[in-house]
Parts: sequence; structure tokens; C-alpha cells
Amino acid sequence: MESNDIQRSISMRLNRRVGDRSNVTPVSKDGDGGLFSSGKLPSDYPMKLLWKRGFVRLVFVVGIVWMLLILVVLLFHIWSCQSSSFVFSAVCNKDSKVYNVLNTLGFVAQQHRCSIPVANNPDKIIIPKERSPDQILRNLSYFMEDEPQNDSQATPLFGGHQNWLQRDESFKLKPSMQVHCGFMHNGGAEMDPLDVKYVEKCRFVVASGIFDGYDVPHQPSNLSKRSKKLFCFLMTVDKVSLSFIRKNVTVRKDRNGGQWVGIWRLILLKHSPYDEPRRNGKVPKILTHRLFPQAQYSIWIDGKMELIVDPLLILERYLWRGKHTFAIAQHKHHRSIYEEADANKRRKRYARPLIDLHMKIYYYEGMEPWSLKKSTISDVPEGAIIIREHTPLSNLFSCLWFNEVNLFTPRDQLSFGHVVYRLGNAFKFFMFPNCEYNSLFILHPHTREHSSKIEWVKSLSEFKGNGSSMKETRGGLGLWTPYPADLGKVVLPQVVRTSKAG
Repeated sequence: MESNDIQRSISMRLNRRVGDRSNVTPVSKDGDGGLFSSGKLPSDYPMKLLWKRGFVRLVFVVGIVWMLLILVVLLFHIWSCQSSSFVFSAVCNKDSKVYNVLNTLGFVAQQHRCSIPVANNPDKIIIPKERSPDQILRNLSYFMEDEPQNDSQATPLFGGHQNWLQRDESFKLKPSMQVHCGFMHNGGAEMDPLDVKYVEKCRFVVASGIFDGYDVPHQPSNLSKRSKKLFCFLMTVDKVSLSFIRKNVTVRKDRNGGQWVGIWRLILLKHSPYDEPRRNGKVPKILTHRLFPQAQYSIWIDGKMELIVDPLLILERYLWRGKHTFAIAQHKHHRSIYEEADANKRRKRYARPLIDLHMKIYYYEGMEPWSLKKSTISDVPEGAIIIREHTPLSNLFSCLWFNEVNLFTPRDQLSFGHVVYRLGNAFKFFMFPNCEYNSLFILHPHTREHSSKIEWVKSLSEFKGNGSSMKETRGGLGLWTPYPADLGKVVLPQVVRTSKAG
């Protein structure tokens, strides 16, 4: 009996525990009506859970694929800039924001820099007391009144209506010469009388220019007190750029009304002489001696550059030490103007058929591709820094160089070597290594990209009809003026790219 009572008691306890457990109801996470409120899982719960996990995985995979795709595109952009293929290299745009960001992040191979053998102390540099003698050209004067060829061209042009005969004569050196050199009366690019008076005192000049609002002035660094007193830092601008600069940086006025951004004196050029901003920028760049006639020495730097070497050290290194009157850097990739022209076409720097026409004229006139047989180390310069003593022959070269830019394409690197050739190597200049050029400045990106319809033109037929509006009305007229020879039979030399990056 006693054992039966014990077994009955244990059995009752077990039954109560099982009953208590069977009456427990799972708590729903969502309150009433939740997935577990009924005490059972819904029949589609496993499928919903599977879809949820699948969606998360899909988003994760898509994100990875998207990032890989962006990386591939960026790597392709970098590779295209160094490709030897015409198709792929045409994709590259080294002025684009994408390229500049990649360059800033260190993904683009940096240009080679080397130390510049400059003097240690600007204060100890001895400045020459006399100008360099000029044995070839003693007197240089300029045409000031334009002579239109017909009534339809009655409006004076900044560069003048130079004809083919006048162009040929300008290359024939004589002790006394008169040439076209811009600044025709009523042709544009006039300076304010206030600025004219200021630049009259400038003997040593660091010049730069900003047109169409592509940049803001960058302050030079590593300047000695002597150079700050000796040099005038003159930044030429047009009205668009002046307005842009005022909105983005502080412009102060002195008591005489002069406008300044840091050390730069802003020089407004009224009535831009050309339709194309890039061509307007050639005025202060090449014709520095005309814009600032009292200057004896000048250093030109492009508007997007920050000079990081004392200008007095630059004059000593590139002019006075070797007794030069003109110094410019060698191009980093090209030595032949025909290779440079090919690169300009691939990069869409100007209308391709007009670049070809420009080169056909030069090839007809005897300009051969660069080779080791030539006396110059290259026919193609890096024109962003130009160092000059304003002697008559140096000034003549600048005038003739500008006239070529005025007559043909605005790509001044295509014209430089041809002017040297036409002068019969009488013009001596110092072309220094590109690695030194890269050590003179810090290059800043443009505030925006330059683009114009003419850069995309592939054939001359596109200039007909409505396309005629793409023709420049005040520059490049030599490309539309009948040349005194049959250029149709001229076959340009085959271009062999010497650099994948060019």
C-alpha cells in the first residue's frame, strides 16, 4: 500500500508538470496578432526568412559588384591616359575632375621631379647692369594700324590682317624690322590707364593670366624679401574672370584704385580680342613684352600654377648663368610637332581637320619631324613657364610665335618649333629638362573643364550651314584664307608615338 501511494504521488506530479508546460503560450514580438500569437509558426515563415536572408545577400553582392565596377572604370581611365591605342587614349581627359581626384589620391604616376641647381641665396645674386647685346637685330617696331583686305573685313583685328607675303618677309632677319605683333588700334585688350601707369615702373615681372573664369590666383611661395621688392606680380584677367575671382577670393583695393589678390596685381584687359578663351590667354603669355613694355625681364606662369621657387633664382639659373635671353622647358613626351598634333587631335584640343591643315602648311614649308640631326633638343616645349630677357631678337621671336597662333590654331606648342626653323636657328634659346620644369611649381586643377563644339569637329563639312557658327571670327583666319600653294597633295609624315602617355 505504501509503495502504491508513493508511485501514485509521483505520477500525479509528473502529469501536473506536463500540463503546465502544454498551457504555456509563446509571446508575440509584435503584440496581438503576431507570428507566434497562435502558438504555432505560420506555414510561410521559412520562405519569408529565406527571402529576407536572400535580399540582404543580394544587396551585399550588388554593392560589391558596383564598387568593383567603379574601380574598373577608374583604372581604365588611368590606363587610357597611357595607352598607345588611338581609340583608348582618346578617352583620357587630363583636365577632368576625375583625373585630378585620382592624381590627388596618388593613383596616377607622378611626373618626374629633379633638384634645380639654383643659387643658395637670392640676396647674393648679382644682377647684370646692362642688357644682353643683340648683334642680329638692332631695331624692332610694330604695325599699329590694321589694313583689312576687303570691305567685309573692315573691323580692326587685334592681330591684324597679315597676308602671306608679309608673313614670309617677317622671317627674314634684318638689322631693322617692322612686324605684326598684336595690339592693333581698336583691336581689343586695352588696359585701364590706372594699370598702365602702374606697370610703367615694372622692370622685373612675374606674369600670369586667367580667362573665362577657369582659375583663381595662387600665391607664390618661398619668396625672398628682395624679390618681393624687385618684382611686379601681374595677373591679367578678363571681365568674366574678374567677376569670378571676386566671388571666390578676397580682392582688395589700394588707395589708388588698384585691385589685388595677395601679392598679385590684377590687370584687366578690356574687350577680349578673340572668341576663344584659350586664344585670349596667348596675349599676355606670348606678348608679355608688348603688354608690359618697360619690363626688362619676365617670367610667365600659367594661371593654374603656384610658383614655388624664388623668381630671382630662376633668372640666375636659366638666363644669366648661361648668358641666355630665352628659356623654356622641354615637353615631357613629344619632340616632333607632328606627334604633338596627333596628341592634340586625340585629346580633342581643337578641330582635327584644322590641326591637319595647320601641319600641312608647316610640312609644305619644309618643317621636318624632329630627329637627332636637328640642332635643337626638341621642337615641342612645355609652354606653361617662359623665362625671357626682352631683347630685340627675343621680342621678335615672341611676335612671330604669336602671329602663328593668331593665324592658325591656338595650340602654341605646335608653332614654337616652326618659328625656330623659319629663323634658320638664328634664335638661340635654352630648353631645359622637363624634370626641372616640374620642380618650379605646384599644379592646381582648373575650377571647371573647358569645352567648345569646335573641339569635336571631325571634318571640314561640319563647318558648313549651321556649323559655320563654330568658325572663329577674329582668330585662325589663316586656316580659311587660300594658301598660295596646293596643299591637297601634301601628305603628312606618319606619326609614331614615342610615349604611351603622350
